[in-house]
Amino acid sequence: MAKRTPPSSHEKVSVRLAEILIKLNRGEKLDTRQLAEEFGVTLRTIQRDLLERLAYLPFTKDQQQCFVLEPYYLGKLSADDIYRFASLSGIKRLYPCLSDSFLRELLDNRISQAYLVKGHHYEDLSDKGGEFKQLEQAIVQHRLIQFHYKGKNYLRIQPYKLVNHNGIWYLAAKDGEQLKTFSFSQLQSIQATNQAFTPEPDINRLIEQDDGVWFGAEKQEAVFKVDNQIAAYFKRRDLLPNQHIDKELDDGSLILSCRFVHNNQILPLIKYWVPYISIIAPNDLRDSLLQSLRVYLRQNETQ
Repeated sequence: MAKRTPPSSHEKVSVRLAEILIKLNRGEKLDTRQLAEEFGVTLRTIQRDLLERLAYLPFTKDQQQCFVLEPYYLGKLSADDIYRFASLSGIKRLYPCLSDSFLRELLDNRISQAYLVKGHHYEDLSDKGGEFKQLEQAIVQHRLIQFHYKGKNYLRIQPYKLVNHNGIWYLAAKDGEQLKTFSFSQLQSIQATNQAFTPEPDINRLIEQDDGVWFGAEKQEAVFKVDNQIAAYFKRRDLLPNQHIDKELDDGSLILSCRFVHNNQILPLIKYWVPYISIIAPNDLRDSLLQSLRVYLRQNETQ
């Protein structure tokens, strides 16, 4: 197999996965080491592609440990599968459109050279493929689970969704009457039980509509003034949780609001834009920011 010119360190994930889907659809047997060499990525990356990003496909392995689709599924992959994958992986809005003609062009080696995608750095879960699959099946089959998390045993947990937020995977699950979020990488001793539960549509809607992973917690509102020097960044996309632009002033600066759960959820974001952003309300959020800045200045003045 001819070796491709190695791409940049920021992989064109959508293109690579689409090409893997096409290979599988043709009935090709996929050797992970050959794929890693072909696409110029690590073996772990290819394993993550197959065991996590494409885990919904019915794979089998032959005697050489090559991945191949179950015979009944051959020829069933289509543009719709790529659309669905793009939606699930959070890249649906990455390109202006995902029409059939655009997908054909994107999968053309010559056209793909015109694109470079630089996105989040994702946590490495290559050694947790089994646990990931286990949770996926429990969610699909509506089965109660139990696990150990941060020194505590959790029993009779209702798993709803695996959610990726800023490159980190979380489990959204109901513990009793409370909807909680658990960091997937810190879950231990995961076990699915034989007991089923009935998912609540309102819970699924809440998880899907929430702009973050602080599900079910009561949110408070904050109001900011954003200097005109950085206003364009906030107009281009939402940089704060549940962000809303309330007013654009004559000088180009913005009054915007957002909704958040805990100060620690938003303070690091605000500090990134200091001194071009100021907190109008609430007072306790402004006081927390000023206090942390005073501590920082005091520590650096003594060095």
